[in-house]
Amino acid sequence: MARTGERAAPAGGPVTGIGARLREYARLMRVDRPIGYFLLLWPTLWALWIAGEGRPEPRVVAIFIAGVILMRSAGCVVNDWADRDIDPHVRRTRDRPLAAGRVRPGEALALFALLCLAAFGLVLLTNPLTIALSFVGAALAASYPFMKRFHHLPQVHLGAAFGWAVPMAFAAQAGSVPPVAWLLFTATLLWTVAYDTMYAMADREDDLRLGVKSTAILFGDADRAIVGVLQALFLLAMALLGRRLGLGEPYWLGLAAAAALALYQQYLIRRREPSACFRAFLNNGWLGAAVFAGLALAYL
Repeated sequence: MARTGERAAPAGGPVTGIGARLREYARLMRVDRPIGYFLLLWPTLWALWIAGEGRPEPRVVAIFIAGVILMRSAGCVVNDWADRDIDPHVRRTRDRPLAAGRVRPGEALALFALLCLAAFGLVLLTNPLTIALSFVGAALAASYPFMKRFHHLPQVHLGAAFGWAVPMAFAAQAGSVPPVAWLLFTATLLWTVAYDTMYAMADREDDLRLGVKSTAILFGDADRAIVGVLQALFLLAMALLGRRLGLGEPYWLGLAAAAALALYQQYLIRRREPSACFRAFLNNGWLGAAVFAGLALAYL
C-alpha cells in the first residue's frame, strides 16, 4: 500500500468533451477488457441452465446477462476508486483513468452508484428471494476491493462475490436454492481463487513493494502447487455435480476439455513469468466456455 499522502503525479487533468469522457468511463468500467465479464458470466449461465433443466426462461437469462455486465462494470469502478492511491505506482495500472487523473474520484463514485441502481432495477424484475440475496451480492462486490489491505485472501472474497450469482440464478429461475446450487457455488469459489491467484502472481513484485496482500504472496513458493490443488478440487466438485444431476457424455467431454486447459495453465505458470501468468488467467475464459458447452449439449 502506498505511504500516506504518496501519489504519483497524474498524466493530466480530467478530459473534456462528452465523447472523450464517455470513453474514459468505458475504460473505467473495463469495457475494453471483457475477460471479467466472461469469468462472471459462465458460472451464472451454468446455474441458469441447471436450474432450468436446460431450458431457462429467456427473460431470466436476459436479466442476468445484463446484470453481469452492470455489476462487473460497477466492481471495476469501485476497485479503481479504492486503489486510486495504489494504481499510480503499478506499471500495469498507472494509466487507468482514475490513476492518471483523467476521471475524478467523485465521478467514479457517481458512476458506481448509477450502475448499482441499474442492476438493482433489474433484480426488482425477479422474485423476493432473489431480491433478498442481491443485498449480499452487492455487499460482497462493494467490499472486495478493500480486502487486500486487511488479509492475504482477497481472492477468496472475490470468489464469494462472483459465486453469489449462482444462488441468485437458482432463486430467480427455480424459486429456491437447493443443495446442488451450493455445490456449484463452492466450485465457482475454488475456480475463482485459482485463476485470480494466477492474476496476482503477475503483480506479485509490485504488490510486495506496495504492501498489498494476496494469495500469491501468502502461498509463496507453493503457489503453483496450491493453484493445482484448487483446480483439481474445482474439477472434482464439477464431477460430483455431473453425477448428481445424471448428465450425459457431452458434459464429461466439456469437463475433460476444462481439465486439459487447467493443465495448460499450469504449463504457462511454470516459471512464474508475469506475462505468462496473465495469459494463464485469460485462458480461464475458455475453460468456463468448455464447461458451459458440455452442460448445454448434455441437456439438449
